[in-house]
Amino acid sequence: MASVEQVTYNSPDGATMGQSATEKVSVYGVTPVIQASAITGPVTTASTTTTPYGFTSTQADAIVSSVLAIIAALKNFGITA
Repeated sequence: MASVEQVTYNSPDGATMGQSATEKVSVYGVTPVIQASAITGPVTTASTTTTPYGFTSTQADAIVSSVLAIIAALKNFGITA
């Protein structure tokens, strides 16, 4: 069996990492960071229902911006490379 270290003591209330949004934490050996700022979702996500179908460039830009912010937050915390 692999040797692992338990970081909790099985509290009935659960476990937490970081006592506040400004306490730095990370996983997988990356440099610890504070909690990422709130990621603003697109204001409008409804696709167009007339030809041409899809999203307007403004909607698409907002979606891409939100996805990139999510990716950056995951990378900074160490969840993904």
